[in-house]
Amino acid sequence: MITDRQKNILRLIIQEYTSTGMPVGSKKLMEEGIQSSSATIRNDMKALEELGLLAKTHSSSGRVPSMDGYRYYVDHLLRPTEIEHDELQTIRHSFGKEFHEINDIIEQSAEILSELTSYTAFSLGPEMKERRLTGFRIVPLNERQIIAIIVTDKGNVESQVFAVPASVSSQDLEKMTQIINDKLVGQPLLTVYHRLRTEIPMILHRYFQTPEGMMNLFDAMLGHAFEEKVFVSGRMNLFNFGVQNNLDQLKSVYSFMQNTDAITHLLTTNEKTDAQIAIRIGSEIGNDLLDNMSMITATYEVAGHGKGTIALLGPTSMPYSKMFGLVDVFRNELASKLGAYYRFLGE
Repeated sequence: MITDRQKNILRLIIQEYTSTGMPVGSKKLMEEGIQSSSATIRNDMKALEELGLLAKTHSSSGRVPSMDGYRYYVDHLLRPTEIEHDELQTIRHSFGKEFHEINDIIEQSAEILSELTSYTAFSLGPEMKERRLTGFRIVPLNERQIIAIIVTDKGNVESQVFAVPASVSSQDLEKMTQIINDKLVGQPLLTVYHRLRTEIPMILHRYFQTPEGMMNLFDAMLGHAFEEKVFVSGRMNLFNFGVQNNLDQLKSVYSFMQNTDAITHLLTTNEKTDAQIAIRIGSEIGNDLLDNMSMITATYEVAGHGKGTIALLGPTSMPYSKMFGLVDVFRNELASKLGAYYRFLGE
């Protein structure tokens, strides 16, 4: 059982540590308003340490939060900070420019959020999350070129010209079209993208003598249509925190940040939760490379067009109250901008 005073001590330690990066001692807590003797505060700090919510550093008598301490704070003690006026103006000014398509707004949102926080930001638009593949056709142009036409349930059509490898026959293309329409039409775009990397390669091995060539064509046709919908900004910010000076880890994190499928999975892992803003800490993120980081994921809704997601990946010592308040305002500003743009298009 944690007393009210211990809760206040934990809250102040986390707020101070996420602000300065320095261990917090009893003297600082007294300055911040804990009205107890230094000895009493130290006893409370020791009790919190025994509960696994604080850790003692070797270099000072102060304490720092543990992963469990951050979790308790986020679940029970977090009070969102009101966003500063200049930050709100920056967001609105950035969204106030002229955009030519929805994806421009989604991409810009990741850039704005990354610049405001100096963390890595992700943005996944409602078109990507909600739309389903409703049609796929191949139209031959000549012996070696085709047009692939992809249609979604919102009427969005993507078409692109592809060169066909010499090893792929017209019968192969017909079979490919049949597989896509049998296995993937009617599925959400994210599911299509995931199955392209799991189930479809096994199917191609059953049907084709040169499955690698067919997989490359599959990937070019369908993968391209989806992967550019997930926008990441501030990838290199990861190297300013959380990643140790270990060459192998640096390479692994960099490779991970280029993997659209892995990033998409990261953004949709917590979709079962009803919370509009979710905070995952350390191992809760679900990737060993990110065990010393935290991720804030927020959903937003655009009436008639579904839900989108924005997310921030930063250190576990991020100022949670400030980031929570910022992300909350940001998702509403983004939803408002997208809603206005859809109305402008008459949708």
